[in-house]
Amino acid sequence: MLMPAPLTLASRRLRAAVIALLLVAAAAALVLSGAALAQARPAGVPVGFVGVDIDGPLFNAARPLDLNRQMGTMVSNGVESVRVAFNWAAAQPYASWSKVPSEQRSEFVNGPQGRPISFVATDEIVGDAAKQGITVLPTLLYAPGWDAKPNRHGYFATPKRDAPYAEFAGAMVRRYGPRGSFWSQNRQIHKVPIRLWQIWNEPNIATYWPQPFARSYVSLLRLAHTAIKQADRGAKVVLGALTNLAWHSIGSIYRIGGARRLFDAVSVNGFSGNPANVILYLRFMRHAMDRYGDATKPMIASELSWPSARGQTPQHFEFNTTQNGQARDIAQLLPMLGVWRTRLVLSGFYYYTWMGLEFKGAPAFSFAGLVRENKKGQVNTKPALNAFRRGSLALESCRSKGSTATRCRH
Repeated sequence: MLMPAPLTLASRRLRAAVIALLLVAAAAALVLSGAALAQARPAGVPVGFVGVDIDGPLFNAARPLDLNRQMGTMVSNGVESVRVAFNWAAAQPYASWSKVPSEQRSEFVNGPQGRPISFVATDEIVGDAAKQGITVLPTLLYAPGWDAKPNRHGYFATPKRDAPYAEFAGAMVRRYGPRGSFWSQNRQIHKVPIRLWQIWNEPNIATYWPQPFARSYVSLLRLAHTAIKQADRGAKVVLGALTNLAWHSIGSIYRIGGARRLFDAVSVNGFSGNPANVILYLRFMRHAMDRYGDATKPMIASELSWPSARGQTPQHFEFNTTQNGQARDIAQLLPMLGVWRTRLVLSGFYYYTWMGLEFKGAPAFSFAGLVRENKKGQVNTKPALNAFRRGSLALESCRSKGSTATRCRH
């Protein structure tokens, strides 16, 4: 299976301004202390509220892991949804059939505009998730070389033309939406259709999109929204996750005429060394949405994380911590998310990430996983997983999970 590129490139993020602002604001009367928040009783959460991002070593073709088994472990630890990159560059690496090597032709079928498209990687993800009753939030990401525009100040290329990306989005919906061909071809799998579709990741930072981003990103969003809704009228379009000063960036989108009608949910990737400040981050975003007249539109916390990277990496972030600190922060945050869910109109959260590849000197976010793989391919759990499990099951009012993500043993 082709490995999706990671959803997060922490080395290119400019967190300092965000953290400084959060720490100043945390002193204001607006903020409740972490202790006060944690003592409140969390409200029951809807199915699918608790999720994790999946990437990295989980999809390492050189050392393949049993994805279905890993998802079974996720279920037993309270995971009900996964967020994952649907890699456009991997699904459509060739602009025409004449470019496809003969030994690969069996992997492809006719896609939009007659271009070859492969569903091999995404079929495995969606199929294994469905077997476990797990919902999927795909981030449609990574431009293939034939439609890539270099990002001179960032890491990832962006689409040269908007239409091919939109056509890819429509093809994914027709494959995995309620009437998708995947379900008709795999009737033995219980149908868990995808209804949420995220358009790119972190477009408000140069890593993923040339800056300023709003007008060119909204142009892509507009065509993708049309393609998705034409394929599934009930589908929900999720804005590409905003990070850093997300509550400022959302304003540049709202100020573009008609942009608010192009997305059904907003998502943010918010990081802080203090769990209470993560809630504050989400409150700032909610306030910005309310101010622009989107008070009822849901928000998704699509990446929350504490890498247990202290002393393990030269890459410094103020939210780096130890394994025990990672567990402590998770244990504090999850009940807060339950307490604030209604006021934030928070429809779900995703911890970044399920599994990291940990070795001395690795990038900081390689240590973010709830479980870890080493260079020998050995997988071990971390204290963070126990904390996540306790917090997730409490949110879901479960004593333990049943055979699928949607079942509890009370």
